[in-house]
Amino acid sequence: MAEGSGVAAEACVGQVVMPGDVLLLPTHHDEDAERLRLDVDAAPRGRLLCGPGLRRCADGLLVTKCGLLRHRQARGGSSGGAYWVDSQQKRYVPVRGDRVIGIVTVKAGDVFKLDVGGSEQASLSYLAFEGATKRNRPNVQVGDLIYGQFLVANKDMEPEMVCVDSNGRSSGMGIIGQDGFLIKVSLGLIRKLLAPKCEIIQELSQLYPFELVLGMNGRIWVKARTVQQTLIIVNILEACEYMTAEQRKQALAKLSGN
Repeated sequence: MAEGSGVAAEACVGQVVMPGDVLLLPTHHDEDAERLRLDVDAAPRGRLLCGPGLRRCADGLLVTKCGLLRHRQARGGSSGGAYWVDSQQKRYVPVRGDRVIGIVTVKAGDVFKLDVGGSEQASLSYLAFEGATKRNRPNVQVGDLIYGQFLVANKDMEPEMVCVDSNGRSSGMGIIGQDGFLIKVSLGLIRKLLAPKCEIIQELSQLYPFELVLGMNGRIWVKARTVQQTLIIVNILEACEYMTAEQRKQALAKLSGN
């Protein structure tokens, strides 16, 4: 590809980008511009993060997925932040640090194998739980749902999960209760539900009290007081991806009226 070819990344935010497009980054205008350079000598502060659907190249960022380009400004309004492509991808690719919902498929000695929706199963050690020791093992059975995060996730190694954070605390991770309902949605909807102050979650919380576990691999676990309420929440979550905000509010208004 010709040197310097491409379009300014800032001008493409919110627009559709295609695989092979090159997004150029600012290299002048102010003193913070040097922070956006992608060479090894770039300053660590104000670092630009390259998210899903993008890959670093000599000219800037190379688009690898079709979708809408998104940008999150760095804290304090300084240069940098994060760029990523928001696409309707259904196949999950494990990413280090992602919190996901896995299904235990095999108990092999000291390691559990979990189906996380990727190309291969992830491994989970019995010691990767809070307070777990050789004598105090977690009661994990085949078919159980596990909420954890990836410690190792790259194309050359088997994904490895843990159910503790950097301080050794569970932080809500571990075995999910036997009751409840598990559904599979697109990765785009998951990112929307995980956004701060998500309107969908706020509106549903006013309808019924319920428990919700969101996995970055597109899996959602829901539990309400009754089976009927659980199914209503599940149906709304599955349908809200294709509903406008007004349609969603009308549907919730009819349910609350009943």
